[in-house]
Amino acid sequence: MSDLHLHIISFDIPYPANYGGVIDVFYKAKELAEKGVKVHLHSFKYGRRASVVLKKLFYEVNYYNRDLSKVNLIKSQPYIVSSRISEEMIQNLLKDDYPILMEGLHTSALLKEPRLDGRKRIVRTHNIEHEYYQNLAKVETDIFRKYYFFNEAAKLKRFEKVLKNADLILAISRHDEQYFLKYFNNVKFIPAFHPFKVVSCKPGKGSYVLYHGNLSVAENANAARFLLTEVFNDLDIPFKVAGLSPSKALISQFAQHPKIELIPNPSDKTLHDLIENAHINISITAQRTGLKLKLLNTLYNGRFCLVNDKMLNGSQLDDLCIIANNKSNIRRKIKTLFTEEFTEENIIDRKAKLGAIYNNGNNVAQLISLV
Repeated sequence: MSDLHLHIISFDIPYPANYGGVIDVFYKAKELAEKGVKVHLHSFKYGRRASVVLKKLFYEVNYYNRDLSKVNLIKSQPYIVSSRISEEMIQNLLKDDYPILMEGLHTSALLKEPRLDGRKRIVRTHNIEHEYYQNLAKVETDIFRKYYFFNEAAKLKRFEKVLKNADLILAISRHDEQYFLKYFNNVKFIPAFHPFKVVSCKPGKGSYVLYHGNLSVAENANAARFLLTEVFNDLDIPFKVAGLSPSKALISQFAQHPKIELIPNPSDKTLHDLIENAHINISITAQRTGLKLKLLNTLYNGRFCLVNDKMLNGSQLDDLCIIANNKSNIRRKIKTLFTEEFTEENIIDRKAKLGAIYNNGNNVAQLISLV
């Protein structure tokens, strides 16, 4: 493995690995490095700082400023793509002929770069991006942001055909794999990479239901609001919501329900303890996109996991979750689960199924064979 070099182009600095997209980027690159692959990491900078951790882990680390100028908004290419084009990066890539792994459609302008023709170019798709942006537009209330999201979605749909130039497309879920196979024949499913090594669920019973997520994201705030007003408004079961940056409006809404606890900006340890000690971790989404890594977190560390079907999205985790798609079903399942123990048999089943699909070691071996 010592002679295998790989360029990884990341849409953001992937450390700290504390949100969905960069979690997959960081733990994939880390697994590759631990298997002896010489990882040349290239990251776009916009708000995050250069990291000593990355320098220690990888063979080479380069940073480029993302071009956030408004002129990129009026280009025919999507803003998330046109703001991540760097001549300096291309010059660095031209110094050798190693394979290039592009993270997300965001960094795939390199597929149109003639100077890189003949190089092995692989794209890791994190989402069906135009669907993701359409969904962002639907929940956005600001008229200008709504227009931006719809406009970006249309551009992303048109731009997606650039993937025909990739030697390989690595889909993050079975649902995404099926979508891309309709248009391209060079698609493989490689599950999300993640930080979880062992299933550490506690048997027995917890005393509350937990919802967690980044509450500055409209989709998560809407889910929390729905659970607050439609599910737990008159349910006599303790409910806690934990997450980053809740808005003043959301805080004030929770204040009207003194029996329901909002935990803003929990530390990693606090969140881990909340997940581990809950009787039910509830994860619902309005968007059938990508893979929700918080679902893996609750399956590795929590007891019962209650989800809607959009949360599963081809993740192959259906057997490990309880599925409910409307408020009456959610309420009924919560009441039933609160009468049940989470058993050692549940834990054994979870270990077997997660180990079969979401084992980083097995998945990185498959990735290396494809590169």
